[in-house]
This record gives sequence, structure tokens and C-alpha cells, in this order.
Amino acid sequence: MTALLPALTAKARSTAHTTPCVCTPEGVLADRDDATVIRHGDTVAKAHAPGTDPEELAARLDVAAALGGTLLAPLRPTPVELHGRLVTFWPHGSPVDRDNPDAAPWEAAATLLADLHKVPVARLPHPLPDMRGPAKAARAMARLRAAGPHPAAAPVERAWVTLPAWARAEAPAPSRKHLCHGDLHLGQLVRTPEGQWLLIDVDDIGLGEPAWDLARPAAWYACGLLGPEEWTRFLTAYQGAGGPAIPAAGADPWPALDVPARALTAQTAALAVAKSVAQERPLDEIEQAVVDACDRMAALPPELAPTSTK
Repeated sequence: MTALLPALTAKARSTAHTTPCVCTPEGVLADRDDATVIRHGDTVAKAHAPGTDPEELAARLDVAAALGGTLLAPLRPTPVELHGRLVTFWPHGSPVDRDNPDAAPWEAAATLLADLHKVPVARLPHPLPDMRGPAKAARAMARLRAAGPHPAAAPVERAWVTLPAWARAEAPAPSRKHLCHGDLHLGQLVRTPEGQWLLIDVDDIGLGEPAWDLARPAAWYACGLLGPEEWTRFLTAYQGAGGPAIPAAGADPWPALDVPARALTAQTAALAVAKSVAQERPLDEIEQAVVDACDRMAALPPELAPTSTK
């Protein structure tokens, strides 16, 4: 990682310019095990996770380029290799302001999702792999188990085993008819200089169950971390845009959202516990809320739990 950061910065600079540079700002936007992201002026360079499949990433880049009104389009059509990592280049966009939750673009997020889910699969430039949402949830559980003992791990594990196999990435999803983002949250939106909101991060895009993309806001709402007004704004905008993941307005959306929302709750709790173990600190209030939600999920009587895990 020490060698990657300066090399990635240099690559971002050379992509942005062929002449001497006096650009600002320049810096690290993210530096995690699964991604390192550098900004240089209006160019963003992203080093994807080690082991990223080059063919799958190339197909996802082509989809982003083809759906420029919904997804942020890459600056280059193909990734380059740098220190054993695949690197892609993107125009910079302004992220959601975390310090102003009242201005959160819930309607824009919902409308973009609906537009993504309605894209005819036959229109896609390449066959796509499965959406990676369930696989990310399974990796979060693996990270929890690798972190070592913690009192909060047990309710998360109990909640996890109530999920059907497809939500645990142990079987195919019940639907592969829709294009999905796979990891939707407000950090996956940026605003262009023209004021248009677009979805970013193509790593998990693929075919699958579109309700998964609504699962994180649904889980936050169910856990009491997202207010009823914001949830209603999001849900109403998605339904108004004709999103296929849930029924139209007036019908109960929860039969479609229940399993994905439970899976995202378990995923969030698993990551929270793993981080608290690694940092040798207690769970904070929000982390404890999602663990408590897992405890409630695991306490469901058998007749309300999923009837099959196959």
C-alpha cells in the first residue's frame, strides 16, 4: 500500500494533464483494503480491490459508459494495472454533504435506482455477472468470525442463519432480470458541475434482485436510524419513477424488502463488531442499534422465519 499511493497519485496526475500541473486539490479520498481512491484536480483514480476480475470490471465499465445519465461514466474505457491492482479513472463529482442531512438527495437516489432497475437487460453492452450484494454480506460475516470473540457476535450469527440461502450468497438469487447497483448508500452519489446527481462505484453492479438496492435505507428505517419522513420520501420517489423492486404506491412494500433489509442489517452489524474488536473499543450507539436489531430478528418465532434455506 505504501508503494501504491504515490504511484496512483502520479497516474492520476498524468491522466489529468500532459502539461505541467498546478492543480488543487490533490489528495487521498479513500484508502481501504478494498479500494484506494486519489483525486488530482478534476480527475479521480481508483485502485480496485486485489483480485478484481479484469473481464468483469471491464464489462461494468462499459455499462457505466452506456448509462451516462444514471451512472458516472469513466474517463477511460478500460482499466490499467498498477502494482498488481486494476485502476480506473473518473471525473470528480461533489459528494453528499454529511453535515447537512436535511439536504440528503433521497429523491434523486431513488429515481436513479428506479432508472437503473428499468434498463432492459438486452440493452446492456455485455453479459454481466451477478450483483455482488449478497457476496458482500457474506464477506462481512467472514470478517466478523475472523475478528475473534465478542459478545455481540452471537445475535448477528443467529440473525444471519434465519436468512434464505440466496441472501447469504449460497444459492442463486430468485431474480436475475434486473440491473442492480449492489451497494447503494448516499456515499454512492456525486453531483456533477452541472448539478446532476449520478450513481458511482461499479464494483458490485450486476444482475439480481432489485430490492437489495433499497435494503440499506429500509434497514436503517427498521432500526430507527432513518426517520419516517426520509424513508417516505425515498420510497415514494422510487414508486413514482416506476421502480420494479416493490409494488406501486398503496401496496405493502415490506414483503419484497424484508429479506434484503435483514441481510443488510446483519452485514452492517457484522462489520461494526469486527471494527470494534480491531480497534479495541466498545460499540457506539448506532452500532449497538443494529446489533439489537439482529437480536430482535433472531428472536422471531419459527412460523415467521423463512420457511426454507435452500
